[in-house]
Amino acid sequence: MRKEYNVAIVLAAGRGSRMNSPVQKQYLTLGGKPVLYYSLKQFEDFEEIQEVILVTGEKEIDYCREKIVDVYGLRKVSQIIAGGKERYHSVYNGLRAARECDYVFIHDGARPFIDGKILSAAMQAVRTYHACVVGMPVKDTIKIADENRFAEQTPSRDKLWMVQTPQVFSYSLIREAYERLFEQKITDITDDAMVLERMQGYPVKLVEGSYQNIKLTTPEDLMIAETFLGVTIHGSSANRPQTIRAAQSAASYDAYV
Repeated sequence: MRKEYNVAIVLAAGRGSRMNSPVQKQYLTLGGKPVLYYSLKQFEDFEEIQEVILVTGEKEIDYCREKIVDVYGLRKVSQIIAGGKERYHSVYNGLRAARECDYVFIHDGARPFIDGKILSAAMQAVRTYHACVVGMPVKDTIKIADENRFAEQTPSRDKLWMVQTPQVFSYSLIREAYERLFEQKITDITDDAMVLERMQGYPVKLVEGSYQNIKLTTPEDLMIAETFLGVTIHGSSANRPQTIRAAQSAASYDAYV
């Protein structure tokens, strides 16, 4: 019987302009390690993943290999490749780099707080439904605005989820959807599930993740992440490790690249 083979594509090519930092958000230091390390480490430790493809900026490939992958012994990272202009370009590059596999996990490297429980739930769901995304029900009331920023509609919270990553698919299914996307030159894409929904009309299962599975986008997110990391390591945010600020990270990063 053939053994299942699964690949994780970790995206780290974004520029992160909203972070207001000279350093890309995935390379900022959190708890003494680069933000990107945390998600790579989770995939390294997850037994259902056999290979990790890291997609980053072309100029950051050597940095990622020498300062993250090699330093932390991330042996599952088989390739570090250049991303594209937009997120969906980077995903497509990752899909093309992946060998034929059963399932593919697509994850944002700026989400450091995935864990084995989330990965296991997604793995179980994708085996049943062939397409799933991690997310959580929204807590806040959501307003749909018109072009003048007046509230136009208030959808029921009961049906609204905020979508996270990883987003997990049968490889052949998402690869075909991306091929069609590029053939039709569609560009208004914000996540991988949307590609599958639009190109294939395929239903995507929602899998409960965690409210801690945030994407680090703004300086405020780093403060929140520092607290989460403290709780994870010490059991109390009062003992959380200090986040090294962007200026300090910039010094070592700029000196390298």
